[in-house]
Amino acid sequence: MEPTVLDHLLHVSELFQRDMARAFEGTRLTPTRVQALWVLQHGGPATQRELASAMSISARHISGIIDVLEADGYVVRTPHPRDRRATVIELTDTAAAQMATMQREHSELAATLLDAVAPSDRAALERGVAAIAGRLAELVEAAQPAGESAETAR
Repeated sequence: MEPTVLDHLLHVSELFQRDMARAFEGTRLTPTRVQALWVLQHGGPATQRELASAMSISARHISGIIDVLEADGYVVRTPHPRDRRATVIELTDTAAAQMATMQREHSELAATLLDAVAPSDRAALERGVAAIAGRLAELVEAAQPAGESAETAR
């Protein structure tokens, strides 16, 4: 039996997970911690509440993520300039440099992967993958218990 599109997508997902595990071997970085760094890289400094919202996770969960990232030297917490109850999370200079490298490598990998597709097929591929991702997000969201989003269930 020929592999289905779903079989290929699952294989791609597995390969990405293996590659990420290899890339972060020897660190305490996890996909969720990298996502927090990615959000800060692209959005700039944020309060814990803003970061949790951007990642669609709970305030309790973000606190633990930030604790590890701070202990490992990726982020610093500073007092919020106007709200004494809040802190601002920002990347350290070292983490910002690492994230810039990661972003460059991300772009290079995207280009390398797209090189496997004929130029005339690339736009259709990108539309198709976006449509599949959107539909999967809808299905996952619909399967969640009432009042719970797929992201907050993580």
